[in-house]
Amino acid sequence: MENINVTLIIFQLIGGLGLFLTGMQFMSEGLQKSSGDSLKKILEKLTTNRIIGTGVGAIVTAVIQSSSATTVMVVGFVSAGLMSLTQALSVILGANIGTTITGQIIAFKISAAALPCIGIGAVLYIFFKRPAIVYLGQIILGFGLIFLGMDTMTNAFKPLSHSEEFKSIFIYFSHNPVMAVLAGALTTLIVQSSSATMGITIALATAGIIDFSAAVALVLGENIGTTITANIAALNASRTAKQAALGHFLFNLIGVTYMLIFLHPFMSFINYITPGDVAYSVQQGTEVIYPNIGRHIANLHTMFNIINTLIFLPFLPILAKLCEKIIKDDKKEEIETKVVHLSNEMLSTPEIAVGLTQKEAIRMYEYALNIFNCAKKAVIENDMKAAAEGKSISKTLDIFNDEINAFLTKLSAKSISARSLRIIHNISTAVEEINQIGDRSVKLIKTKNKMNDKNIIFSSDASEELNNIIKLVEEFCHQVEKLYISGNKLKEINLFAENEERIDQIRKTYKKNHLKRLDAGICSLPAGLAFIDLLNTLEKIADNTYAIAQLIADENL
Repeated sequence: MENINVTLIIFQLIGGLGLFLTGMQFMSEGLQKSSGDSLKKILEKLTTNRIIGTGVGAIVTAVIQSSSATTVMVVGFVSAGLMSLTQALSVILGANIGTTITGQIIAFKISAAALPCIGIGAVLYIFFKRPAIVYLGQIILGFGLIFLGMDTMTNAFKPLSHSEEFKSIFIYFSHNPVMAVLAGALTTLIVQSSSATMGITIALATAGIIDFSAAVALVLGENIGTTITANIAALNASRTAKQAALGHFLFNLIGVTYMLIFLHPFMSFINYITPGDVAYSVQQGTEVIYPNIGRHIANLHTMFNIINTLIFLPFLPILAKLCEKIIKDDKKEEIETKVVHLSNEMLSTPEIAVGLTQKEAIRMYEYALNIFNCAKKAVIENDMKAAAEGKSISKTLDIFNDEINAFLTKLSAKSISARSLRIIHNISTAVEEINQIGDRSVKLIKTKNKMNDKNIIFSSDASEELNNIIKLVEEFCHQVEKLYISGNKLKEINLFAENEERIDQIRKTYKKNHLKRLDAGICSLPAGLAFIDLLNTLEKIADNTYAIAQLIADENL
């Protein structure tokens, strides 16, 4: 037996794994940036049925190249009340399928293309300025690093194929699949990436250190290990989020259990559908490699998750009820949904998080409109109950303002596309304008309260004019919601400019009218000051609304 340089092997393994993980991150970031808008559109489907949810989970995971990131994100959605438990489980099922794409990629033995990909990718990534080319370069560079890492790990394992002591460990796994499953789960838990563990497994098998049966058991174990990340993320989350994470663990555990029972028929099925003899070997210098086994392992990983999904999909409601029984409702737990549906877990997919923040800004705007509606009732109908409600809602608006801005600060520090950075800036600006609408609506309420305290009453003409401008501003505010979903924003924004100018002109006209009433002694000076204060505040609310409309028309909000 040859002398084995253990130090060199360890360095090669660590370096190869580092290259692999870096490549995964580069490719994931590049894919997210280049398909950010598509991911946001896909996100709209999360609230539909379980079949679409499964498709969404598969697509998103295939893009971000991490089932752990998807499941952690889903735990965040459930915790925030954005998804039901059954919907979350359907997305997680899809994530299990989507993550097998990585195994399929690395199973292609094209390590000769690694260095050219790194070279081409680096040139595109470093020397070009156009975002689409930069993202493409990032994807190609990541692709090359993945294969260079795989090649490095495979070369590290080759000398170990001559060590009977080392091979005996994996021979033990061949005869004890349960222990191999545990080893795969533990390795994935340590590395925190099932894709990296899959890469290690394929490298071991290609070098001839483990046979197909041991590789199968290790891969099955990886499917259990990858569920631990989501369960850790759910420790401090809501009860429903804990149930979602548990559901992920249960259907992977149950799937692995029945697959172990039918292990040999399943292996035979994979051998049947995969071209090339799994035991075929090639002499490369003094080493022997097995070029076909990687493709068999990748197909096994994919088929296991497809079969498991098809089996569990009809029974998701039953699985959801089982999770609810295992993790029961704590009566001491407050039954309350977070005001703002954003969490740190969502930062694992920054391009999707941008879309979620947009949704929260829209929800914040709806709260601001509710405050304005309360102010309208207070001013026009002297409804003091509505006035108190408006002040109460304003506290919720402050929470939105603080939490959205805090989340945007964290999000802007992530690796995201230039367009998403512009969107983040626009969201931040819009949130400030929305907050001012709320504050100025509260100012309307406070002005009315002062009028009541001093028994100030407007003349019939002043009341009619005030009612008119309030209704105009209210209509103007609601036009923003229509603009957001409009297909021709450029045309709509021109109408906004006209309406904003109209409101300003009406304010000036009403101000002059009220000065005339003051001169004629029809209105008192305190009433005149209150009237002008209300007019100015309403006109500023229209200004805030117009500013939001301009941000929406910019197509970057």
